[in-house]
Amino acid sequence: MKSAAWYSRFAKSAAHFCGRPRVFTLAVAVIAVWLITGPIFGFSDTWQLVINTGTTIVTFLMVFLIQNTQNRDTEAIQVKLDELIRSTKGAHNALLDLEELEEETLDAFRKKYQALATAARSDLDLGNQDTGTPEP
Repeated sequence: MKSAAWYSRFAKSAAHFCGRPRVFTLAVAVIAVWLITGPIFGFSDTWQLVINTGTTIVTFLMVFLIQNTQNRDTEAIQVKLDELIRSTKGAHNALLDLEELEEETLDAFRKKYQALATAARSDLDLGNQDTGTPEP
């Protein structure tokens, strides 16, 4: 697990670093230099291959780094939401692991909550409040 922890730290740091404006500016500068050198190299196949290969490698590696970071962020958000549901009086604990359910079950929950939202909007149109719990 030590290598997994190292990779997580590396992915988080790399994604954070690459999201900075300076890194974007550096990427734009690299492309500008590549464009400027086009006439020097006669717009050769090698000149084109350099940018294609470089951007493909960077993109390929960044996909994994960003996916790792997003997976961890999503899991952390889910845990936080689960804690809010768990600690809220009157909340439905059955919703705690909703993201793990099959599509059909998830659709049933979604339809139930869409119906609650529609009813709440109708109540608002009648001048009522839309706070509280729908259960008696």
